[in-house]
Amino acid sequence: MINVLFVCLGNICRSPMAEALFRDLVKKQGLEDQIAVDSAGTSGWHLGSPPHKGTLEILRKYNIDAKGLSGRQLVKEDMEKFDYIIGMDESNIQNIHKLLGRPEHPVIVRLLDLTDKQKDVPDPYYTGDFQETYDLLEEGCRKLAEKIKDERL
Repeated sequence: MINVLFVCLGNICRSPMAEALFRDLVKKQGLEDQIAVDSAGTSGWHLGSPPHKGTLEILRKYNIDAKGLSGRQLVKEDMEKFDYIIGMDESNIQNIHKLLGRPEHPVIVRLLDLTDKQKDVPDPYYTGDFQETYDLLEEGCRKLAEKIKDERL
């Protein structure tokens, strides 16, 4: 089983949206028995909280299941459990490294570095633009799925 963890600041906007989107993509590709998906935040502000209403609305718009999404914080043990830890922006990547160091395993990467955009995924908690975030995450998740299939499956 390949384990993927999406990480943002609070785990209520970008990373749960990416988790749901990627899980939907994995299911549509028939890979749900080979790839597991989760999300976490670098902060503990929203432990146990559901995703932001804007995240839930955009997922509903695209008929993507949001069941089971609940805020949690990145912990050191995630380094042992996950093969890929995917940050949404450079600040997330720095905070991931502060907690986990710079291990050879897991792969730690900023999501849009897998695309030709190579930029941060803006936080819709501050921008209010959940559509832009969804569009960027959708592209990044497609590229991540291709990377995993090419390298691991």
